[in-house]
Amino acid sequence: MAVILAYTAPALGHLFPFCAVLRELADRGHVIHVRTLASGLEIARAEGFATAPVDRRIEAVQAADDLDGTVRSASNTVDVLTRRAPLEVADLLAAVEQVRPDLVLVDANCWGAMSAAETTGRPWVVLSPFTPYLQSPGSPPFGPGAAPWPGPLGRIRDWGIGLVTKTVFDRPFARAMTPLRRALGLTPVRTAGELLLRAPAVLVATGKPLEYAHTDWGPTVTMIGPAGFDPAPAARPPWLDAIEEPIVLVTTSSVGQPDAALVETAVAALRDEPVHVVVTAPTTDVDVSSRPGVTQVRFAAHSLLLERAVCVITHGGMGVTQKALERGVPVCVVPFGRDQFEVARRVELAGCGTRLPASRLTVPRLRAAVQAAMRMTGGAARVAAGFAATGGVARGADVIERRLADSPALSHGRDLSPECSPE
Repeated sequence: MAVILAYTAPALGHLFPFCAVLRELADRGHVIHVRTLASGLEIARAEGFATAPVDRRIEAVQAADDLDGTVRSASNTVDVLTRRAPLEVADLLAAVEQVRPDLVLVDANCWGAMSAAETTGRPWVVLSPFTPYLQSPGSPPFGPGAAPWPGPLGRIRDWGIGLVTKTVFDRPFARAMTPLRRALGLTPVRTAGELLLRAPAVLVATGKPLEYAHTDWGPTVTMIGPAGFDPAPAARPPWLDAIEEPIVLVTTSSVGQPDAALVETAVAALRDEPVHVVVTAPTTDVDVSSRPGVTQVRFAAHSLLLERAVCVITHGGMGVTQKALERGVPVCVVPFGRDQFEVARRVELAGCGTRLPASRLTVPRLRAAVQAAMRMTGGAARVAAGFAATGGVARGADVIERRLADSPALSHGRDLSPECSPE
């Protein structure tokens, strides 16, 4: 039995896949400590994990909620993550000092914590709940969601995308992270991808064929499927059993962005369709609860809704997109920013749903995109089978346990019985 410290970015969409992996590790007898956002503490505690919040100053650094394009979204992302990074260094090292873990599991969006983990002398693993900032032969640079394009013309296009990516993402990353890593006595890295590959092992919460068939991120990277997680089961909502029609689930981001328009447009687009629209909108300032054929809640267990769903309309967050596809439910993705452009393109090319850019969001276009997506059950089933073939969180836990062999405490026979584990 080992003590494992998990450190997540302050977002529920990141905490949930962490909890899926950590639940598996806890079931194997390991002691779990979690550092996460304040609003996620009760969720982690309900799983039996020892928990504490990340430094509140980290959580205060949030993305702008009015992003309107790939370039601005990428620039905002690198700004947010590099401003958090110095705070994460001190926060992670303090947690290590308090917990004295045998292994540290770090979120791929915690660039400072990843760098700090590299200095501890302990085994560490990165979990990426999203498509990682990694290059693979034959794939375009991460960010805009461009489709793979083989041949000379594709290489020229990717070179052009790379020039933009270097300007808006890689150079600001290097400017901020180089002095931070030098202060820690670490080798500088030029890109977020290089930083990710400094980890002895990287777990990515996805699988083929949603990820491109040709993707090869190297021997240290393992795809483990969606890492789906629902908080401790709540009572089945009575309104769900009152719905007679097939459900179309409309979800918005757990991190603020301008996707209120997605809810309004979806309700209008499906008004005359033989479906019931269920909207889960944790942060969006929109109220469609009085519309006929619509149920709106701030939060509901998606697993219950997906039992009845024929399609999910989503911004393209990795969590809900893969949760739907894992159950063979096709999706219609309307990406707004961050990694959502990449998710939307992969959905389109895997044939498990449709992609509609937010800049083209209209009632007729969304209606047509949803109708097309609902006919893609075969593609969604293929993705579900691919996810199952990854081995899931059990495979991720296997990777982590192999890294535990490098733990100095365990190699010296440390007693980690529950009564001796750190508080």
